[in-house]
Amino acid sequence: MTPPPSAPYRFEGQAWRSGVSRIAGVDEAGRGPLAGPVVAAAVIVDPARRIRGVADSKVLTPERRAELYDVIYARALAVGVAIVDHETIDRINILEATRVAMRQALAALSIPPELVITDYIPGLALACPQRNLVDGDARCASVAAASIVAKVTRDRLMLEADTKFPEYGFARHKGYATPEHLAALDRLGPCPLHRRTFSGVWRQGELFVLEDDE
Repeated sequence: MTPPPSAPYRFEGQAWRSGVSRIAGVDEAGRGPLAGPVVAAAVIVDPARRIRGVADSKVLTPERRAELYDVIYARALAVGVAIVDHETIDRINILEATRVAMRQALAALSIPPELVITDYIPGLALACPQRNLVDGDARCASVAAASIVAKVTRDRLMLEADTKFPEYGFARHKGYATPEHLAALDRLGPCPLHRRTFSGVWRQGELFVLEDDE
């Protein structure tokens, strides 16, 4: 099978040539699922040790993502990860929770970035310049690296969730609104990890939510 095209270092190269060396790509995993956290990652790639093969995590196999995850941690100048749970998502909404996760991931970096590039999430209110790219995880290697770290981290969390709530099939769909997941919600109602404000949850498990609130 032909591997997916690697994300280029074009945007990083422009900044490197201008004297900006610490560029943090930022991305998230888990905005769309009905259950579990949203995870953000920030990665500062070493200009002297570029990582080959990084691409939008969605086009990579789980095995390839896991391989690249290890390479990113081994070769990047810094990696930061943050997890915002489902309760916070319900309280402040998924977009704001994503922003919180991204700011926390950036704060977790061991060195401060001079420029931040996101997969088009504006409004982070950072101390350094921010550039927002549509389809950034496919167009920018640093953002692609962050997407891989965020995706692998979140998938592993959902595998743990599957051991606690195996009847929902989290190991297979990672909380997304698949037919299997919606059928489990119809049958069982939401579990403690479900996002109660998401329509796929309250429509499928509406009676159960009402009973829990009594």
